[in-house]
Formats: sequence, C-alpha cells, structure tokens
Amino acid sequence: MTAVETASPPALLPDPLPAEAPLAMPVQSFAEAPARAIDPSPARTGRWRRALVMIATAILTFAGVDEMYEVLKVGGVTILEGIVLVLFAALFAWVSLSFVSSLAGFAALLRGWRDTLDIDPDGPLPSVNSKVAMLLPTYNEDPQTVLARLQATRESVDATGSGAQFDWYILSDTTDPAVWAHEEECFLALATNDARLFYRHRADNHARKSGNIEDWVKRFGGAYDFMVILDADSVMTGDALVRLAAAMERHPDVALIQTLPVVVHARTLFARLQQFAGRMYGPMIAAGVAWWHDSESNYWGHNAIIRVAAFAACTGLPILPGRKPFGGSILSHDFVEAALMRRAGWRIHMAPTLRGSYEEVPPTLLDFAARDRRWCQGNLQHAKILPARGLHWVSRLHFLTGIGAYITAPMWLLFLVAGILISLQAQYVRPEYFPKNFSLFPVWPAQDPVRAAWVFVATMGLLILPKLLALCLVLIRRDTRHGFGGGFRAMVGLVAETLMSGLTAPVMMIFQSTAVAQILMGQDSGWQLQHRGDGSIPFRDVVRRYALPTVIGLAMAVSALLVSWPLFWWMTPVVVGLVLAIPVAMITNRSTSARPALLATPEDLAPPPILARVHAIAPTLPSSNDEDPLVMLRNDRRLFDLHLAGLAHEPPRPRGRVEANYALARAKVDDAERFDEVVTWLSKPEKRALMGDRDLLTRVIAMPSTASATSA
Repeated sequence: MTAVETASPPALLPDPLPAEAPLAMPVQSFAEAPARAIDPSPARTGRWRRALVMIATAILTFAGVDEMYEVLKVGGVTILEGIVLVLFAALFAWVSLSFVSSLAGFAALLRGWRDTLDIDPDGPLPSVNSKVAMLLPTYNEDPQTVLARLQATRESVDATGSGAQFDWYILSDTTDPAVWAHEEECFLALATNDARLFYRHRADNHARKSGNIEDWVKRFGGAYDFMVILDADSVMTGDALVRLAAAMERHPDVALIQTLPVVVHARTLFARLQQFAGRMYGPMIAAGVAWWHDSESNYWGHNAIIRVAAFAACTGLPILPGRKPFGGSILSHDFVEAALMRRAGWRIHMAPTLRGSYEEVPPTLLDFAARDRRWCQGNLQHAKILPARGLHWVSRLHFLTGIGAYITAPMWLLFLVAGILISLQAQYVRPEYFPKNFSLFPVWPAQDPVRAAWVFVATMGLLILPKLLALCLVLIRRDTRHGFGGGFRAMVGLVAETLMSGLTAPVMMIFQSTAVAQILMGQDSGWQLQHRGDGSIPFRDVVRRYALPTVIGLAMAVSALLVSWPLFWWMTPVVVGLVLAIPVAMITNRSTSARPALLATPEDLAPPPILARVHAIAPTLPSSNDEDPLVMLRNDRRLFDLHLAGLAHEPPRPRGRVEANYALARAKVDDAERFDEVVTWLSKPEKRALMGDRDLLTRVIAMPSTASATSA
C-alpha cells in the first residue's frame, strides 16, 4: 500500500479554479490603426503643460549645446570634437528633460497635488460595486514569502468591508517541480471554500508574464470589471485598492491607473540606498511625469488597476518578426499595453500621491544589473514598435525614453573615451598648423577650459538640483520630515546617497553598455529567477563580475595621467567609482539594520501595519525544505488531490506532440519497479513533465517503495 492509499479520507478541498468566463483577446496589428473603442474627453490642460515642458527642455538643451560648441570651436572643430558635440547634445537633452519634469513635479507638490481622477487619499472610503480580480503571476519564487504578501493584502481588503468584490488568483509559471509543490502546499494553508482564492499552474509558460496574464484573461476575464496585477514582491493596502476601484467606476473612459510603489524591506546597503532615493525623490519625479503626461501616462507592469474589457480588446500582443533578442515575444510588454489602450482612445493615468502601494528592490548591484539586462532587451525591442500606426506621440515618447534609459550608458562611455582621445591627440600627435587649403594664419588646436568648467558645473547642477528640491519638499512638511528621522538625518542621508550613487553610477554605465552590446550582437537575456535574498555573494564572484569595470577604470586613469594631472582630476568622478568597484560592491552587499541611523525612510521608523502583518504571516505558512516534490505528493493526500484537481482544469496534451522531457520521464517510469527509483532517476525537468500528466503521476504515486517492501 502507498502512503496516499493508507492515508485517512481527505477533507473537502476547495476547487483551485472557478468556472471559466472566456473573453476574446484578439492579436493587435502594428501596421494598421484600429477604430477607436472610445472617444476620449478633450484634454484641457495636457497640451499647454507638454508644450511648456518641451519648450523649456529645448531652451536648456540649446543653451548647453551652444556653450559646448564655444568650448570646442577654438581653433576649429575636429572630427573627434564633432563626435563629442553630437554626443553631448543628445545626453544634455536627456538630462534637461529629466530636470524640467522634476521641476514640474516640485511645483505641483508645492502648491498641492490636484488629482484629475478625484482620488482623495484622506477622504472617506468609497464603496465598490464592481468585481475585481487580484492577479499574482509568479515564477520560481519562494512561495512562503510571496503568499504571505498576498495574504496580508487580502486581509487588508477584507478589513475595508469590500472584500466580497475581490477574487484572488495565484498564476504560476514555475518550472521548478519542488517550488510547484511548495506553492500548492502554501495555497492549501490559506484556501477555504469561501476564500475566493484560486491557484493555476501553467504548463506552457509561453510569452512569460504577458502570456500568463493573457491566458487568465482568455479563460476567466469575462467575469471581472477590473484586475490588479501584482509582482511577487508587491504589497497593497485595502484602502488603496478600494480607492482605485472606485476611481475606475467614476471614470468609465479610464483603462488603467498606475500607482507609485514605495520600496520597503531593504536588507543590504545597496537596497537601502535605492529605498532612500526612491522615497526621497520618487514622489516628486512621479508627480512631474503625471503632471504633463496626464491621460497618456505609462504602465510599469504591476501595482496598477486595469479595466479588463479594455485590456482584452486592445492588448493582444503579436510575436515580433525576426530572431531574438529583437524578435519573438515582447519582453517589456507593459509600455506596449499602455500605448495600445491609449491608441484605442482609453485614458491612462497615474496616481502619484495615493498611499499604500509597496514593492522591494534587488539586494545587490549585480542582482539589479541582472534584472536590468532583461529590461534593457525589452526596451530596445520597442524600436520595432515605434513606427506602429495610430500611437499617441506621448506613447512614442515613452518608448524613446525607455530606449534612452539604456543607450545613454554607452553614449556616456563614448563621450568619456572621445574626450580622453582628444586630450591624448593634443598631447602626442603633432598638429597640422597649416591645412592643405590656403590659409593666412595657422590653425591652433585648443579648447576653452573656462567654458568647459561652466558646462561641467551646469550639467552637475541639472543632476543635483532635483535632489535638493526633493529635500525641500521633505523639510517643509512636518510629518514627512519626522518620517525621515528629522531634517538633519534627511540631509545627511541625501549626501550619503549622492556620494554612493556617484560611486556606483560608473559601474552601472559599464554594465548597461555591456548589455546593449550583447543585445546588438544577438544574445538573448533568457528568463532568470529574480534574487530577493540577503545579498550574500562569494568574494570570487564579486571579483569576477567587477573585473571589467575595474580594468576600464585603471585604463582611464592611466590615459588621463599620460596627458596631465588636471585631466586626471577632471576624470576622478568616473575613475574612482570604477577603480573601487570591488570594495564598493563588498560594502554595499552587506546587510543593514531594519531601523538604521542613516538612510532611514518613514516605512523603517514607523512600519505600516500591513508590512508587519507580512512578517507575522510568513512563519505560519509551510516552509521550504529539501523534500522531493514526488515524495511530498505521495505523503500528503490533500496535496496530491489538490494537484490532480489543478491538472483537471488544464487542456489535454495534443496527440502527436510529445515533449522530450515527458518522453524521457515516461520511459524511466516504464523501466522502474519502485517509487524510489523514479525519484532517483528523474531530473528536475522530467519530474515537472511527470507532475503535469495526471495518469502517469497517479501511476507513479501508486508504486511500491523500498520501505514498504521491507516492512512487508
């Protein structure tokens, strides 16, 4: 007898999925603009705001480029100097747009944010009549912590009195069979017959996260008015979710409202720097883009509420032609989905002042760069979507800024290298004082050092002034100031964050430049598991990964010293960060206190109750162990029955299509005589294939084991 057969009769299990409510999701065309699904209300303020931002950006860019031209034109502009001027123009325009947008956010928050969606974060909680689906896509994450976050969010929604309007879906794309079984184990710990909590594991994780959401929409979307998409590290309060749903009800022409997630639970110095920066500067930056983007705002892929009907009708994503990395499934699908809904006439908004939306960040710069590599590929893919017919020009600008976020890294690197080459050329290459064409006077190769200094000061001012404006907003508001531990601690934290970001920015420039080069050479990023641990990385791996930035920094330092000490001092902001990449990495990878004296945020000093609830729930859920997933299913009858119930909702395998791992698993099962042999012989992919076949799995679980044979 097997363990499953001798177990007591299982208690009544909740069905892992509700009845299906199919909703069509047609694939969209980028070659033809569709008919508008809705006539948007005329924009009253968006046009003049955008004109103001663009004109101010153009004026700043013209002034900066003109000054740089004055620096270079002394003695005539050489080819290298022309390259520097072109790079500077593009980079200074990028910096100017960010500065002007931040300035708009400062002014908007200083006078008091006026929400066009009538979302009052402090007003009475509205009622909700619509059905809302809470979707949690997950991929090989730790189920204990992921479901603890989801459960805390569920409890918060129930506490508002509107819990009956929300259903909760765990949408698993997990490929690790042990994590799959652990997900089901944690689901069982939370699910009851009236919990409105559902679990679906997708056998084919085609198109990754976007395909996961598309599968849900096509099968269950017809039963819901709105959906909220979460990330594995997302937490949202019931107050925020109810206010978002009520705003969608009040504005039937709005398809999406994006919140501003606040970074929490930083465990390392690197994560704490990101958390402090996001909390200090994020509200102002978000208010700025929301102010002038207006109803053409963007979507960041999570912590946003979406109108299901609009999403289904407008965002069926096609497969991009060509080979990866530019072809295939669209990776950065969120920008595209927002653009397609706006193309059809739906409004896309952001709610920058709504509280109660949280997320986490990678613990180390290496983990951040690994995630960034995937985002880089997805954003560069948008170059193929830029010419799509019918897109709003602000949507195209979102694509351009997304692309620019990555191509500016190699542009900065080329700018620095070109500058060094100009200096080396002036030092070691004999100039041609008299060109081939007739000239009465010699051509003296030179630059204007005084003007160059002013250009440098102006550029640094555009980068640093927004941070000081954000600090002003913190200092003038008593509650916020106290949340950062007082004005002095906020100021010291800003200085520390600025210095540390100055050290890590050159390293990130190298990582992003490398990523862009790899993508242009055809290397696909794949789909890697996001590391959310404590940041511990072996010293050998740190040295290996940071060797390239260190070598580049040393090469820059030597090149500058070959010219002059003044050039070396000019290069120190970049050179120091690169040369010290390894020690800085070791320092920023270290764990920090949950309530630090420096770089503390309001969520550190006064944690919101929902975050404390996450920590309280996690230990009550089954923890991960080294037990084999097949053994788990064999020893737990309820878990086995739940697994079979989930498989019953999946479509049968098409005849004639046999996946290699399934064929190997079946062959090994046919050859095995005991359950223990199957556990030992099968690889992870083969166990996953086995767990996806109801009949084969039932046959394996029923096999005798060595232990049962010995006892007999």
